[in-house]
Amino acid sequence: MQSDFYRKDSKRYDIRGFFRKLSRNRRLVLALVLGVPLLGYVLFGSRGVIQRVRLHGQKAELQRMIKEAEAENKKLQAESKALEGDKKTIEKVARERYGMVREGETVYRVKPKE
Repeated sequence: MQSDFYRKDSKRYDIRGFFRKLSRNRRLVLALVLGVPLLGYVLFGSRGVIQRVRLHGQKAELQRMIKEAEAENKKLQAESKALEGDKKTIEKVARERYGMVREGETVYRVKPKE
């Protein structure tokens, strides 16, 4: 009846026993020796997964910047074409950008609130 309540001592971690078992299982040792460096190279190497993800993000950012530059380029080309011959557009740009006025005109400027 006493053996029903007997509690076995918990085993302590035996590092020597671990290495003995590991040395008996040569396939596992071979897999670890070859697999860990290979996995490290695949993940962290110059052509690894992490570098590829980083480059993919940079590519997306550069493509977005290219699209913005192309849109601005089209806008500037349209403005340039409009300035080549349209007198109203030329006058509008001269008044807005350069503050030019015709003879006899008075310009009133409103100061913004500070």
